[in-house]
Formats: sequence, C-alpha cells, structure tokens
Amino acid sequence: MFDKYRIKPNDNLKDIASKFNTSPEILMDINNIYFSDELRAGMEIVVPKNKDQYFNYYTIEAGDSLYKIAQKYNINPTLLASLNGLNMDDYIYPNQEILIPKSGYSYYITAEGDTLDTVANMFKISKLDLLNQNETIYLLKDQVLVTKR
Repeated sequence: MFDKYRIKPNDNLKDIASKFNTSPEILMDINNIYFSDELRAGMEIVVPKNKDQYFNYYTIEAGDSLYKIAQKYNINPTLLASLNGLNMDDYIYPNQEILIPKSGYSYYITAEGDTLDTVANMFKISKLDLLNQNETIYLLKDQVLVTKR
C-alpha cells in the first residue's frame, strides 16, 4: 500500500524515509530517483503507507485459510483479503506474511463512485475528521481508509 507525499522545503530523503519507516534507497527505487538532490519542494513522490500504526503482521502457518485467520482475529474475511490484495479463494502459503487490522480502528476499502460525503457518513464522522485521519484520499477504487473508533 502506497501514498503520495508532497516534498516540503528542506525535506531530504533520509527524513522522509524515517517518517514512513523505510529507507532512502527504497524511496529512490520506487520513485526512479537516481540522486537525492533531485528532490524539489512541491514535487510528489510515492511512499509506503505506515502500516505499523494500523496493522499487525501474521505469518501464515500450514493449514491456515483466510477464513480461519479472520475468525481467529474476529474480523471480516473479505476485509482481510482486500487489505492484503487477495481474493477469498486465493491460495495462501506457509511463511507468507499478511496484515491483520488492529482493533480500535475502522477500515474501509473504497469503491468506484465513493465521495467524501458517502465515506464520512459510512464512518459516521465529519468530512474534516475523515480528511484529518487519512493523510491522502484519492477515492480511487481499492484505497484503504482508516479512522479511529
């Protein structure tokens, strides 16, 4: 999962990488940046979503299925699959790592035709709260939006 980040004056790759729990090298690689001095204020780059804030990690064991894991963590199996870019009938492999949503948050996978109003109503919060709790909202299909319960 990725977000866009707008470069601010005096930003550097090391500081940006630190904000998103990644390395400058990964940022350079995913953005096709060859020299760190290519950054300019106002430029947008792709950054990994800070998953640690909203998710725990689970390593698949032999005999696991998405349904069993969802039951174990008391979460919706379809949400679990969607958060991990999977379909319910996809095969999962032992030692594969997946994201488990943390409790205390509500999660929504955007659909075509969503608006700020419809998503805010779904979360039962104001549009301003929705915007404040999600750094970047594109309202494109399959974006993960999170809000504190």
